[in-house]
Amino acid sequence: MAQEPVFRADPFDNDKLKEECGIFGVHGQQDAANFVALGLHALQHRGQEAGGIVAHHPEHGFNNARRFGYVRDNFTSHSVMETLPGPVAIGHVRYSTAGSKGQTSIRDVQPFFGEFSMGGAAIAHNGNITNADALRRELTERGSIFQSSSDSECILHLMARSLQRTIPERMEDALRRVEGAFSVVAMTRTKLIGVRDPLGVRPLVLGKLGDGYALSSETCGLDIIGAAFVREIKPGEMVVITDNGVESSYPFRPQRPRFCIFEHVYFSRPDSILGGRSVYETREAIGRELAKENPVEADLVCPVPDSGTPAAIGFSLESGIPYAMGIIRNQYMGRTFIEPTEQIRNMGVRLKLNVNRALIKGKRVILVDDSVVRGTTSRKIKEMILDAGAKEVHFRIASPPTAWPCFYGVDTPQREKLLAATMSEEEMRQHLEVDSLKFISLDGLYRAVGEAKGRDPQHPQYCDACFSGEYPVKPTDMIEKGFEMKAAE
Repeated sequence: MAQEPVFRADPFDNDKLKEECGIFGVHGQQDAANFVALGLHALQHRGQEAGGIVAHHPEHGFNNARRFGYVRDNFTSHSVMETLPGPVAIGHVRYSTAGSKGQTSIRDVQPFFGEFSMGGAAIAHNGNITNADALRRELTERGSIFQSSSDSECILHLMARSLQRTIPERMEDALRRVEGAFSVVAMTRTKLIGVRDPLGVRPLVLGKLGDGYALSSETCGLDIIGAAFVREIKPGEMVVITDNGVESSYPFRPQRPRFCIFEHVYFSRPDSILGGRSVYETREAIGRELAKENPVEADLVCPVPDSGTPAAIGFSLESGIPYAMGIIRNQYMGRTFIEPTEQIRNMGVRLKLNVNRALIKGKRVILVDDSVVRGTTSRKIKEMILDAGAKEVHFRIASPPTAWPCFYGVDTPQREKLLAATMSEEEMRQHLEVDSLKFISLDGLYRAVGEAKGRDPQHPQYCDACFSGEYPVKPTDMIEKGFEMKAAE
């Protein structure tokens, strides 16, 4: 019997912050699940571990399919998609943040489905519930039986216990108990529902598709199915989509929005629109700001592909130093690979990136990357550049130092494993053994995303906790486990 291949995490992506989920929903289209599958394909960058789709058909009821791996490998076959008929469907792509990280069970893959007294409902969630442990304890003590280790399942149990009359009302009731960050798509037999938390930490947009509608984490998901962008779902807003159109309500206490600024830096696809701004143009502006703040004499500006590319172009345009593809990415690598031997395992980053030696040799090179997390990949890339004969290596980072973990739906290491949590900028430079290392300032980042006066320290316009240590929602569960918040200044 042939031995099962062992799949291991990509060594390049392991040193990146990972957005955890993408969500998508369609109402009012025949075979809505086919549109959802396409939308999830466009959102694949938000989660490559697993995906799922739930659909409802008036005659066949609710059906679901949940699979590990890429959308293209699971939700393109006729045999799978024909099991998901109906005019309403929602879907989810996942990278685990809560639940069994690295040991995902199929039971943890969303969307989750439940039967209530007034009918069934399915839900998919992007974000993280910061009081999930406390809610789970309370619900378990009251008799709830959990099927998964995902914090998102808490929402279904809270809905089941609500005394409200309709499923949208029960969802409102449940989400008022939830702390943290959540963008949600949900569905009943006849409705598609979208909700953003009061701070609007995670994105959600509305599109028009023929006579129906679509909800997506990003506008690139609407583009792939030919849906017209209507607007962003507002922070604290709930939309209920039926055959009669879109109804909007605001069930939560109003708060100042705190959208995740790292969506602009890295998570979102560069062809998406966030807050009316092109992500690509914002990243180019970040590169320009970086060049203004941290100039250096050099011969070439090279991106660390692919996330550093727009910022590197901006840096080149502002500095006048030529832009060059000094590092080439192997596009056919995929997120995971089979490691049959120790020798291949030791190749590490070289399996995904290769240096353009003819271009690099004898040059002073500026490498532009989106972030430095653990620093392991940065060191390997620096070694590859030097091996290729570069005279000098200068790192320019298109975000401030990542010194604090995110608890709102982003997979970050424990604080002590973040390089910037334990080292100064100069200590990091010495650790990486590069000629210079500079990060964009927090104010510079804010200017690049359109805040001309920079960051308002009294009322920050974005969630930037991973840089500042200022958490807009107290991470209740983590504090209970010993996490120490930043001391008040």
